[in-house]
Amino acid sequence: MSDQPLLELRDIEAGYGRAALVLRGLSVSVPAGTVVCLVGPNGAGKSTVLKVASGLLAPRSGAVRVDGKDVTGLSPQRMLAAGVAHVLQGHSVFPEMTVAENVTLGAYTVTDKARIAERVAFVQDLFPVVRERWRSLAGLLSGGQQKQVEFARSLMVSPEVLLLDEPSMGLDPKATAVVFEQVAAMREAGLAILLVEQNARRALETADLGCVLDLGRVHISGPAPKLLADPQLAELYLGGRPTVSPESR
Repeated sequence: MSDQPLLELRDIEAGYGRAALVLRGLSVSVPAGTVVCLVGPNGAGKSTVLKVASGLLAPRSGAVRVDGKDVTGLSPQRMLAAGVAHVLQGHSVFPEMTVAENVTLGAYTVTDKARIAERVAFVQDLFPVVRERWRSLAGLLSGGQQKQVEFARSLMVSPEVLLLDEPSMGLDPKATAVVFEQVAAMREAGLAILLVEQNARRALETADLGCVLDLGRVHISGPAPKLLADPQLAELYLGGRPTVSPESR
């Protein structure tokens, strides 16, 4: 895990239309090979952070950098070209298309067939269900399997940074566990991952670093295990008692 951020949002202020600001001086950094999880109450601005990072929402002030390069205000298409992929909430597979067709849609901007074949092999190795169900209609897959197809599609352009918005939404506990295993696998593949997740405790169990958002700012941040073990944070934001590691007993 590197300390050099691949994605950096610095002093971001952002909102929608003429409404009040949602993000108020927010700063977040995501190093390579690291999962950073944003948690906090509804309305804290978590999904807005991802929209700013992916170019869906231009900040009113502040800076967005990818691998040290200022990309503030670039369009989503240019952000994707800069190495930032965004997997949105809910399911976005095309059910009447095969898994193969859904995945290769992610490479629609790539003209090199050899590179596409290389990426197909990569995502099939990373997500076994994608290989196993390659010729199946995506609509026949379970919710958790469809989410893995979405992950695979997002990796077809070799992004350096992956933004994940509520990847466990609507999934049962077994599928949720698999999805977080795949998040960890993508981290091991070298991706920098910025994760927003309502299942805060489960997300922090996977993440390396956590940021607790409140009223559009980072209220507290630090190593995920430390946040999990904090009694006050557990009570306010994680829905119950802190997680205590065996070493701390």
